[in-house]
Amino acid sequence: MFRIISRSVVANARPIHSTAVARITVTEKVTEVADKVNKKVGKGLADAIGAGQEAAAKTKETFDSASETAKEKAGSAAATAEQKKNQATSAAREAKDDLKKASKRSFQVVYQLLLGKPNQDLEGRVFSPLPRVHHCMPGDELQDANPNEIESNWDQVIDSFDGMDLKPELLRGIYAYGFERPSAIQQRAILPVVKAHDVIAQAQSGTGKTATFSVSILQRLDADIKGTQALILAPTRELALQIHKVVVALGDYMNVSSLACVGGTNVREDMKKLQEGIQVVVGTPGRASDMIKRGSLRTDHIKILCLDEADEMLSHGFKDQIYEVFQLLPGDTQVALFSATMPAEVLEVSKKFMRDPVRILVKRDELTLEGIKQFYIAVEKEEWKLDTLCDLYETITITQAVIFCNTRRKVDMLTEQMLSREFTVSAMHGDMEQKQREVLMKEFRTGSTRVLITTDLLARGIDVQQVSLVINYDLPTNRENYIHRIGRGGRFGRKGVAINFVTTNDVAMLRDIEQFYNTQIDEMPLNVADLI
Repeated sequence: MFRIISRSVVANARPIHSTAVARITVTEKVTEVADKVNKKVGKGLADAIGAGQEAAAKTKETFDSASETAKEKAGSAAATAEQKKNQATSAAREAKDDLKKASKRSFQVVYQLLLGKPNQDLEGRVFSPLPRVHHCMPGDELQDANPNEIESNWDQVIDSFDGMDLKPELLRGIYAYGFERPSAIQQRAILPVVKAHDVIAQAQSGTGKTATFSVSILQRLDADIKGTQALILAPTRELALQIHKVVVALGDYMNVSSLACVGGTNVREDMKKLQEGIQVVVGTPGRASDMIKRGSLRTDHIKILCLDEADEMLSHGFKDQIYEVFQLLPGDTQVALFSATMPAEVLEVSKKFMRDPVRILVKRDELTLEGIKQFYIAVEKEEWKLDTLCDLYETITITQAVIFCNTRRKVDMLTEQMLSREFTVSAMHGDMEQKQREVLMKEFRTGSTRVLITTDLLARGIDVQQVSLVINYDLPTNRENYIHRIGRGGRFGRKGVAINFVTTNDVAMLRDIEQFYNTQIDEMPLNVADLI
């Protein structure tokens, strides 16, 4: 049975084997074909990828090339545009400068014709100048007035401090302060004040007026009396503080007590010091009057009342206060008036409270500042002043300068405009608190602030050693203030430059100033930087 089954299996197995072989063969062929197809497909795919990558690379290269070309073209176009813009700006600037020069030149022709200065008009005709008595020419140095320039009813002149019979301690203070010999005003005015005469003394700014009355007062002091013996009044706080410093310095070896009694300081502290005993009080009229009325400033021992900048003190603004103070003083009080200018009306007013005063007056024809080189810049229009000032900054190197404006509002406006243009300036005027003004003056004196924009507040007697340039952004409305302003730039023999901005409306005032001081103010030269 088993065998039969085996044979049957074997018999039946043959055809099955053949079919399997056939299937295997077909499978192998299919596999072979598939491999070939796969190879071809793989090669084709690889070729396609390679071709795609090559095409992509070429496309990128083309794009980069086009982009670079576009960038170059764009950059070139931008550069061309910038160049054209610069050319246009330069052309506009040149046109503006040409317009300014043309306008300035035409204004100068009119100005010079008005003042009678030699000049040719557009057709070449020559105009002759008006005759002048005295000229303040560039290069002249400030010197003391010679005897022929001084009118006085006091003949005695002492040309040395040693010959004035002063206290040894005072002489020591004078020489320690740096004085070697007295100036013209000191030679004439110290002795009559020391001898208790009423004195009216006039001298130019920077010739030692403050030291004149300070030395005289210190000589008159009685060391045994601790009460107030001298009252010095000044129109501004700053000037009063400066006078106080001079008194203290000159009296350094005399053990003198001095107090600056001005507004803006602590009233109680002033009252306390006065009650303790102060020999010399330097103050402003308002505060001094207040201290007298309060009983803190006792007048029993006051020998002398001195008014510095007397022309200002006896003007309408202070006249009533001065009279009030004078009426509170002993009847035999000596009075001394000092100022750079002495208008006739001041001399007339002085008759009311002075007794047969010694007069030491500089003739008006000689009232000039020969150490100060004076120039003008024709700006024609008010709106051009700011640009002119900025141009001036680029032309010269300023060590320290004072710029004068006529109003507090103009001071603030100009300061703001200069700061916005990144110029370092400071402003000072009467609307500011006293402490703020003191800080500004200290900064200006030490040089941390180089340019100060101010009103005529600073024109009266403020001495800053380094000031070499004064700019009248506005011409003063009062011709007497002109000499006070420009005196800031050449005190005690130092050289200085004053530059006046002159608009069409200022021509008459400049002419008036020239005639009043018998001086000549020339157009600013190109080499002005060498003069400062």
